Amino acid sequence: MHSPEDRIADPWGARTPYAPGTPWPVRTDMHLAEGITEDDVERWVQSASVLHSNGDALDIAVRAGRIVGVRGRHGDRVNRGRLGPKDLYGWQANHAPDRLTRPLVREGGRLVETDWDTAMDRIAARTTQLLDERGPGSIGFYTTGQLFLEEYYTLAVLAHAGIRTNHLDGNTRLCTATAAEALKETFGTDGQPGSYEDIDHADTVALFGHNMAETQTVLWMRILDRLEGSDPPRLVCVDPRHTPVARRADVHLAPRPGTNVALLNALLHEIIRTGRIDRAYLDTHTAGFDELAARVERCTPRWAAEICDVPAAEIERAAEILGSARRLLSTVLQGVYQSHQASAAAVQVNNLHLIRGMLGRPGCGLLQMNGQPTAQNTRECGADGDLPGFRNWQNDQHVAELAQVWNVEQENIPHYGPPTHAMQIFRYAEQGSLRMLWITGTNPAVSLPELARIRSVLAQKRLFVVVQDLFLTETAQLADVVLPAATWGEKTGTFTNADRTVHLSEKAVEPPGEARADLDIFLDFAARMDFRDKDGGPLIGWHDPESAFAAWQRCSAGRPCDYTGLSYDRLRGGSGIQWPCTAEAPEGTARLYTDGIDHAHPDRCESYGKDLVTGATVDPVEYRSLNPDGKAVIKAAEYLPPHEDRSDEHPLQLITGRTVYHFHTRTKTGRAPELNAAAPDVWAEISPAEAAAQGLSDGDLVQITTPRGAIRARLRTTAIRDGVVFVPFHYGYWDTPAGHRPPDDTPGRAANETTVTDWDPVSKQPLFKTAAARVTLVARRGSRAAASAHDTAGSGT
Repeated sequence: MHSPEDRIADPWGARTPYAPGTPWPVRTDMHLAEGITEDDVERWVQSASVLHSNGDALDIAVRAGRIVGVRGRHGDRVNRGRLGPKDLYGWQANHAPDRLTRPLVREGGRLVETDWDTAMDRIAARTTQLLDERGPGSIGFYTTGQLFLEEYYTLAVLAHAGIRTNHLDGNTRLCTATAAEALKETFGTDGQPGSYEDIDHADTVALFGHNMAETQTVLWMRILDRLEGSDPPRLVCVDPRHTPVARRADVHLAPRPGTNVALLNALLHEIIRTGRIDRAYLDTHTAGFDELAARVERCTPRWAAEICDVPAAEIERAAEILGSARRLLSTVLQGVYQSHQASAAAVQVNNLHLIRGMLGRPGCGLLQMNGQPTAQNTRECGADGDLPGFRNWQNDQHVAELAQVWNVEQENIPHYGPPTHAMQIFRYAEQGSLRMLWITGTNPAVSLPELARIRSVLAQKRLFVVVQDLFLTETAQLADVVLPAATWGEKTGTFTNADRTVHLSEKAVEPPGEARADLDIFLDFAARMDFRDKDGGPLIGWHDPESAFAAWQRCSAGRPCDYTGLSYDRLRGGSGIQWPCTAEAPEGTARLYTDGIDHAHPDRCESYGKDLVTGATVDPVEYRSLNPDGKAVIKAAEYLPPHEDRSDEHPLQLITGRTVYHFHTRTKTGRAPELNAAAPDVWAEISPAEAAAQGLSDGDLVQITTPRGAIRARLRTTAIRDGVVFVPFHYGYWDTPAGHRPPDDTPGRAANETTVTDWDPVSKQPLFKTAAARVTLVARRGSRAAASAHDTAGSGT
């Protein structure tokens, strides 16, 4: 049993080296509250982490009705007992003294405590009024990536078939929309082809815009253990920052932000030029290779070097490693997803695997990673706008199947157009056509781009805002009704990680005060609205997590994400299980596409695809003519310059990202003492050369300004490419002395004061890594002016 004393300074812990093709050794991590020993723990309750997308299995320690610690589940396939810093310490937020314990309603401009009936009746009354006066399009839902599967599915049913609105999306739009879209573009449906176990077999691992060491710490532990064992894999890293991943890489490519497509086209060019393609695989399982070959023919490393500002020789070296790999695993995350041409770039990573035939075998994996613990469930269940069960809104048969599952008329399920993405939902609210927005478990007043605009939208008197959360977040402060929610450890449900592993999280303790599980809140709302099916029965017939899971199983049956072989009993006591899990595959499915492409057929696919430049939806007839046999689609992409580039006034490129110690807007991790102490306040990173050119030093208070706004932060000079400034996006205002955003004419603390309202045309994911910026000195380190200025900017306490 490993204790975590050094897990802030060393997030990855001790090494357990292992050889390729052998199981990852067990290492069980544990952290208990001060003064508590294992003998003091009264019971251990099964769960998994909800503070990242890795899905680390853990047990919750309970004593006297309180959570007092966690330990890793050594038998689980995901983590083999290991836990990262957020796993080890984040549970303490459950006990934070400022947890919401009673509903709040706005009276006379102030939020005041009330009872549940008053709060829920107010929501139901406004919903009914809007449906009568303005119709379903006046109501929208914006949810999170941290609820349970059962809650997402219930929300999807009440929104799609109860309210009948198309305005349902989640903050997964900010982190995982491009992952889903890239998979749909290539394979016709969502679902990660690879498995975490591919790390055990790969001889080459390529990480594209994925700082795995900080975003999936336990997965990085697995790679570190392979690197320390015999016959270690080669690593290729694409990232403008010199991250812990970059420091271990055989080749580190640090392109200019916004040039990923150019770089990937050059890598594809080299692999094709040197004949390192699997022609038999291409002919049997793919369509579109000739177009790709023609598109990248002129995309030489020298051509890409001019665009990306990366040495051509390094591009050639990376292509040599990728082209000679016998077992290639690739992972992709926000460095691609939140950048210019996001979907086009992610699809090129898919193309790399297709042309090399690197799918469906141990070590030949592709993981278009997620950013949140249950992002996969939002996509499966239809809580991000898409139809549940990876059904195609353009396919009438799919809609008819769903109508049969729900026992409603087909026309009652909105499928007249594509689902409304989050940024469009907020635009509709800004324009006034959307008059009610129900926000669950997320904090858009800190996490969305161009925050001054988002605050103005949420503060409109004509917009009725419901916020369902644990704390009085920056968003909740703007709400008309605030509902106190139970969280992880205080409710039961299932959730699915980035490699399709389903875990069960059991209720360990009671929620504080009158807080309720999100599922119970949604069921209460559905009952008050008296939603009915076409026979007059209740639209939502389930009443608890297990019956909700059974309802979801019926919806998933026969679809790519088939859960029919799973149950709460099967998930208790052992390891998580990967979907699809059916009677034919009772132990789950490690890898998709082991025998060709299964789900891209026009009758089965979740999507017919989109144009990678315009985002225009492909017509069903066109898709059938181009891909009648349902092969994987190889889609070429032309590099296009970013919409916002550097200028004399704004000579740097701003990129935002994560730190290993925090999750999203710190509503949980900022209340965990060890995590908060490790990274208590915002900072900005530039290269030593960039700092020297401006006469700046470590610790100086600087201002980062873009055409939209400004923030102030302490400067760190780090190994990052010249011309780039990095700011972590986690920091808002709830823990500042004022507890809220300073006046809009004052530089703030939240990185998204500065980011641009722009999104990828295909996935509609906001582009947080494209803003033009400048960095200027406010005050020198240690000066009184620096301390005073930083307090004014909203420094954390």
